[in-house]
Amino acid sequence: MEKIMSYLQKIKDYALDHLISSIVILLIVVGVGYWGYGKITSTAGDTRYVLSAVTKGTIVSSITGSGQVSVSSQIDLKPNVSGTITHIYVKPGDQAGSGKLLFSLDSKDAQKTLRDAQINLDAANLSLAKLQEPADKLSVIQYQNAIAAAQDAKKNQDLVVKNAHSSFLNSGIVAVPKSTSTSSANFTAPTISGTYTGTTEGSYDILVHNSGSGAYLSVSGLENGSGTVNTTTPVALGTFGLYIQFPNNYASSGINEWTVAIPNTQASSYGASYNSYQLTLQNQAQVNTDSDRTIIQNTEALSKLQSGADVLDIQTAQLTVKQKENALQDARDNLSYYNIVAPFEGTVASVPVNVGETASSGTILGTIITTKQLATISLNEVDVAKIKLGQKATLTFDAIPNFSIAGEVAQIDTVGTVTQGVVTYNVKISFDNQDSTVKPGMSVSASIITNVKQDVLVVPNSAVKRQGGSSYVEMFDAPLPAPTDGLPGSISTIIPNKITVTTGLSNNSETEIVSGIKEGDEIVTRTILPTAAKTATSSLLGGAGGNRGGGAVRIPGN
Repeated sequence: MEKIMSYLQKIKDYALDHLISSIVILLIVVGVGYWGYGKITSTAGDTRYVLSAVTKGTIVSSITGSGQVSVSSQIDLKPNVSGTITHIYVKPGDQAGSGKLLFSLDSKDAQKTLRDAQINLDAANLSLAKLQEPADKLSVIQYQNAIAAAQDAKKNQDLVVKNAHSSFLNSGIVAVPKSTSTSSANFTAPTISGTYTGTTEGSYDILVHNSGSGAYLSVSGLENGSGTVNTTTPVALGTFGLYIQFPNNYASSGINEWTVAIPNTQASSYGASYNSYQLTLQNQAQVNTDSDRTIIQNTEALSKLQSGADVLDIQTAQLTVKQKENALQDARDNLSYYNIVAPFEGTVASVPVNVGETASSGTILGTIITTKQLATISLNEVDVAKIKLGQKATLTFDAIPNFSIAGEVAQIDTVGTVTQGVVTYNVKISFDNQDSTVKPGMSVSASIITNVKQDVLVVPNSAVKRQGGSSYVEMFDAPLPAPTDGLPGSISTIIPNKITVTTGLSNNSETEIVSGIKEGDEIVTRTILPTAAKTATSSLLGGAGGNRGGGAVRIPGN
């Protein structure tokens, strides 16, 4: 008790000795407290929003892994795709410079996929352009002409198919003995002329027989009929444009049987005619698909001409274009995998495959020995699925601070290693530059760039929210006033709108926006609720109106 009284007496003595300064300090404390209280009461019920303008930029996604600098300098070359080996350009002992073509696989299907992807992108761009064009410039005649042109294309292709089918059916039409056991095999065959105009495959079976008044023929098969044997003038074989004429020295004794096959599968021209006909059928299927799509698109556009395209239609078309662009890029990347090149300079140690063999992702096409340094890192099964040969990487080393080396993925294991139920895959990364400070066995960390997109809309991850399987950002109808009280964010009593967006590439801090908003739009990147605003204000006041620790006046002790 005596200690307390002594301490209070010291405070009293200090205040009396420093009367003027004490009064000044007291006024300052009261003023600051009053100001702080006013800030608390003015912000305690207000929600604040931190806004940011949508900008275009570059977004990079990457995968990280760790491992060691490899002791071995050997790389097994494996394809990313499956296919028949068409070319081998090296043999054991050859020198292979970086990027040299070593093997090629059959890429016909990949080339077709690339072509179709380009056509689909062109069609998507055309549809988008039509939607974005002002309604008063859209021409009904243009849409009608496009529909008519597509319909004409189908009709023209139908005619091409019809002509090819006719050529196929008329391949080398001749009369042959129906059976070598009959007497017809002993006579010169009758001549078949004209053009078969029917569409059905089959045969004309001709029976020649004698009667008291001459030789007659009976026809069955594709058509039924009868007539006389004529050696001077062609006689109609049926109603489909074919004629038959017997040789001048033709004489029939007994029964003679002849067959006219439609088409003649034994004719030398049959194979070429058949292939040509099948090709026209394939082309017809493609033309019909493209034409039907054109007819549907232009018909829909024509119906919307009066009302115009709404925002949702345009956003959907933009998303379609983006999807087709990605599909085209994927097709280009996939086509490049059919040519296997040397990842770095080295010596070909072995080529265990031959032209004509089928290779898959696990097939070792060849082995290269190099003087380049390599890093072997371990990735889990989720991350390794995103890795491809040739992707760029940045390598850092625990033993060498503030040092990094660029590299690229040179080999990916096709079979993983299971350890305590976890599957991992080894990935080898070649160094772009050699450095003597890097030693075999050193610990290394790698950041592999899996995707890069430039000139795209990029927003902070905090701005993108999800609800019901969709992504959205928040925006106000009108700009909010800039804060003037020194606190983060602008005050608004109005709840922002939820704008549905389509997202693309993302990393740890940013997300690409494909559609839904545009460059320059101000979106909410952070919402500060009233409780948070009060806490922020109190912290700025050094505890005024809240925690009173750390007072404003220092009392000297003993």
